[in-house]
Parts: sequence; C-alpha cells; structure tokens
Amino acid sequence: MAVMNIGTYAFQMVAARLLGPSQYGAVAGMMALLMVLSVVQLGLQATAARRIAAAPEDVAAIEQTVLTTTWRAALALGALAVAASPAEWWLLRLDGLLPAVLLGLCVVPVTVMGGQAGVLQGERRWLPLSLLYLSVGVPRVLIGGACLLVSPTEASAMVGVLAASWLPVLIGSWTLRNRSHDAIVTEHDREVRRDVRRETAGSSLALLAFVALSNLDVVVARNILDDHQAGLYAGGLIVTKAVLFLPQFAVVILFPSMSTAGESRTAVLRGLAFLTALGACCVAGTYLLSDLALVFIGGGEYDDVQGRLWLFACLGGLLSVLQLLVYAGLAKRGRWTKYLVTLGVIALVTVGSLASGVTELAVTVAVVDVVVVALLVALQVFRGRRGTETL
Repeated sequence: MAVMNIGTYAFQMVAARLLGPSQYGAVAGMMALLMVLSVVQLGLQATAARRIAAAPEDVAAIEQTVLTTTWRAALALGALAVAASPAEWWLLRLDGLLPAVLLGLCVVPVTVMGGQAGVLQGERRWLPLSLLYLSVGVPRVLIGGACLLVSPTEASAMVGVLAASWLPVLIGSWTLRNRSHDAIVTEHDREVRRDVRRETAGSSLALLAFVALSNLDVVVARNILDDHQAGLYAGGLIVTKAVLFLPQFAVVILFPSMSTAGESRTAVLRGLAFLTALGACCVAGTYLLSDLALVFIGGGEYDDVQGRLWLFACLGGLLSVLQLLVYAGLAKRGRWTKYLVTLGVIALVTVGSLASGVTELAVTVAVVDVVVVALLVALQVFRGRRGTETL
C-alpha cells in the first residue's frame, strides 16, 4: 500500500510539475471528483470485508453477491458519469469535454477493483491484496507520466489514468477466477444477499460523506479562487493526500478486527494512537523540511504556498484519524456516523465558499475536520458504553 500511494501521488507530482498550477488545478479537481463518483467502490469493499470477517459461514453467498453487484454498479455508475460529463466540464472549468468523458469512463474499473479488494481483505489474503494495490499505484505513474510527457494536457492525464485503472481489475479477476457463481437456492442465502445489498448502500452513503469531506475543498477552491491560487491550493493538497494515505494500510488491516466481536475496541484504540502519532510526526517533518516538501509538490512555481505546507500536512493527519473513525462506525453498522460526516460536508461547502484565499480556506477545512473528529470520538465512547451496534 505504501508503494501504491507513492505511485498514485508521484503521478500527481509529475502532473503538477509538467502542467503548472493553472492546468494542474483542473487535473486535481478531476481526481477528487473521481473519488466522489467511485464511492461505491469503497462501500463494496467495506461491506465485503466486514461481512466475510464477521460471518465466514456465509462467505459463498456474500462473495457471489458482492462480485455480481460490483460489475452491475460499475457499469451503471460509469454510464451516469459519462452522461454528466457536460456538468463536470462546467464545474471544473476544463479545457474541453473529452477529459470529463474520460473521467466518467474511469469510474468503471475503479468501482470493480473495490469489490474485488473487499473479498480479499475480508478473507485476510494479504499477498493477493498487496498485488492488487501495487497494480493501482505503479502503472498510474508510469502510464500517466508517459502520456503527459507525450502531451502535457488534461486529456492526456486522464487517458493515462483510465489505461492504468484496468490493470488491477485484470489481476483481481485472475485472483478470484475460481469463485463459484452457482445460483443461490436457500432462503437463508437469499436473505444474506438482500442484507449485503442493504449494507452496501448504507456503507456507500457513509463513505460518500467522508470522500466528499476529504475532496470537495479542491472543487470549492477551483470555484472561489483564481486559477493560480486554486492551483497552489491543489499543490498543497498533495501533502494532505500523502499524509492521509501513508498510513491507510492500518485501516485496511484493522478493519476486519474492528468488525469482530472482542477485537473491536482494542483495534480502534491502537489505530487512533498510531495515526495520531504518525500525523504529528508528518506535520513536524513538513514544517522543518518545507524546502524538500516543495520539491515533491512541483518546485519553484509553488513557492507561494511553501510556508503553509505544514497546515496541509495537518489536514492530512486529521483526515486519516477521521477515516479510521468512519470505518469503526461501519464495522458496527452505526447509523449516526454518516449523519455527522454529512454535516461536516455541508459546513465545509457553506463556510469554505466564504474564504478569500488559500490560507483561509485551509484553516476553515481544518476547523471543520477537528469538529467532526471530536463528534465521532464522542460517538465511539457513547457506543462503547451502550454496547450497541446500530447507534
């Protein structure tokens, strides 16, 4: 996962350097919107991992339902995203319609990969899951970087992302090639299928709220700031995403334990301690080594944001803790998690739209994240005392 994240954000660093602040702001906006559009990927992965870990006796019905639903959802979402490409073109102020169409097509392989990863994660098959994650990051920087070298445009960047996104699907399909697709005949299996679909919908809504909270600030920046300032903000967010996704392996490894009776509380506490400590180290490192951090986000063209990179590292640390708390809620099928995060999204868009500069917007996002984290921690404490799995 570390290699995957390095590859994913190496692509963004290459794009930032080759395109410059103005055009890179558009690419960063498309990548953020791709995360939002493909949120069902995360819902499928979370549901498959939780159900397989918590109910191994129903693994056949769960896996069949997840893999079938994954392809249907991917094709439907891809079609909707392509149909909405004119709106994406307008919202992100793209150079043309083609990048928006390519963005919509990317939704299909990204969504499929989520269902495949969820099955492997729930079974705790770490080696095949590792290969799947490697195939996400490395091809993106190699293929995407090559496309940008040939033609440094928004459309070329998305051609590279689309081509690279199909490799993990091929690897996942090969890894799961022996899965049975026989018809489910018992009433119990039918009920499992219905419940898996319901949980997928609920998990997707909760994760949609989190993805929106962690990605919509760049879309807000694209609409309230000029192209150069929005590009600077997008450059700073490279640091945010690096700090967010650096410890993502902790969430993936701990999630099956958070879904298992007797292991949940310990897993959440370990995760919070680890992510808080790592986030603090990242903020300190970014503050002390801002010159080095600037090199990684695009060099001299981003000088104006150098002194504020530590603030973007702080955003990443907060989001990593928030992500763990969201998954802790999903592990217990909690209802209130998605409501609290959704309130954070509304606050971010509403208050963030009033910001007049890079620093003001970053501080606004940080305050919103702190409040949501505090509410989710309080919810975890209350849920632990009540001993309920539906709060």
